[in-house]
Amino acid sequence: MAEAAQASTHVQTTRIEVNGYTDNSAAHPGPRGEKYNMGLSMRRADSVKAELIRDGVPANAIDIHGYGEAHPLVPTGPDTREPQNRRVEIILH
Repeated sequence: MAEAAQASTHVQTTRIEVNGYTDNSAAHPGPRGEKYNMGLSMRRADSVKAELIRDGVPANAIDIHGYGEAHPLVPTGPDTREPQNRRVEIILH
């Protein structure tokens, strides 16, 4: 995260997009689990945003999104724990 914060001050960056994701495992199956994972992905993105702000990035330059189980990095079967799908991506624009 510190590298992203530094890069945002050294390159011509106007926006930073922080996208949170989860795997498709959940404490609750079905829509309740999907809703939980959506919230979890937002909390992950928000946590990274807070760290970027602590590293000197202006809050109004950061957009956060939570995608929950959508867009897995590693395709899996249902209700599968996959650490690589539990991630946050930082995109500099």
